[in-house]
Amino acid sequence: MASPPLAGLRILEMAGIGPGPFCGMMLADHGAEVIRVERPGASGLTEAARDPLLRSRRTIMLDLKKPEAIAAVRRIAATCDGLIEGFRPGVMERLGLGPEALLADNPKLVYGRMTGWGQTGPLASEPGHDIDYIAISGTLHALGEAGRKPVAPMNLVGDFGGGGMMLAFGMLAAILSAQATGQGQVVDCAMTDGSAVLASMIWGFRGMGRWSAARGTNLLDGGAHFYDTYETADGKWIAVGAIEPQFYAALRQVMGLDGAEWEAQFAPASWPRLKADLADRFKLRTRDAWVSAFEGHEACIAPVLGFDEAIAHPHNVARATFVTAGGVTQPAPAPRYSVSATVPPRMADAPDGAAILAEAGFTAAVAPLGTAVTADPAVAAAGTAVLSRLGLGRVGRVRAVL
Repeated sequence: MASPPLAGLRILEMAGIGPGPFCGMMLADHGAEVIRVERPGASGLTEAARDPLLRSRRTIMLDLKKPEAIAAVRRIAATCDGLIEGFRPGVMERLGLGPEALLADNPKLVYGRMTGWGQTGPLASEPGHDIDYIAISGTLHALGEAGRKPVAPMNLVGDFGGGGMMLAFGMLAAILSAQATGQGQVVDCAMTDGSAVLASMIWGFRGMGRWSAARGTNLLDGGAHFYDTYETADGKWIAVGAIEPQFYAALRQVMGLDGAEWEAQFAPASWPRLKADLADRFKLRTRDAWVSAFEGHEACIAPVLGFDEAIAHPHNVARATFVTAGGVTQPAPAPRYSVSATVPPRMADAPDGAAILAEAGFTAAVAPLGTAVTADPAVAAAGTAVLSRLGLGRVGRVRAVL
């Protein structure tokens, strides 16, 4: 089997939630070695082992309040191609782990910073969540039904699309640059910026005068009768995306939509009436009956599936879109490659800080304060000697990783 496309890359991830771990997951899925630095007691192993965002990692527990733990992070970062952190601006600098320090240790390091507002700007130090970040980018305003309030699209647009995915792209771009030039750099990834970029096509429509500020009245936001979801007789839903003329013709054929008003597909004034008519028609059959009726007609129709149904859908089964690892069903790594392989998900297991520290120059059995505890005095004594040789000194007891 061919190696994963990112095999050979080493990434250090400072533990966080949401977009940072998603970025780490994406990089790990495609072959990068991702080492996650967790705080002692931050999350239980049982919980982590059921979180797909933490899959396929190595983990080390370090108490960043201790100077020897900070020294250990610096030593590990010096062996890495990239670092992911999602703290508020200034936190890593106060820990002594800011980009100035780490790039001095490792000039080729790509320092990825994941925040909602970005590292600069009047809101940079303010708290926030996905919904806030996509609110000021203009994206949230465009989401929802006509005459109704804006609807949050879960945290897909800010945290994951405009955040974690954007950071993964930015880090890989900067790593390619570092490999060519020998110069690392900081990647300032803000969800406000990223969610704006995701809406680039809509901004283009706006510039052409083809997008109304009134949500739910446009081509792609549910305003058009041929691009929306409709309830069926069994209380389920069908998705209609018949934009192009041939697909719209197929929709009309199957549903018997005759008359001049139906022929004027792109006449927005008639869209509300035609939507109401379609809503009544779709309620005459069940969702699956409509799927059968449209089969072979190429009308861009699909059933709206819940998670359990999505897992079992024949297309998803054929492509192995979902996999089960550690008893948790989850999306498989994507995209796919013609030659390279992605990494089969491996759920979080016990921290392996001893091995990670050994690779950074520590003894294979010993880690700085903040990792799991051993009562073996011989191990503790050996650890003290190793830290002394590394110039880290002895701060409290040295504890070994179990």
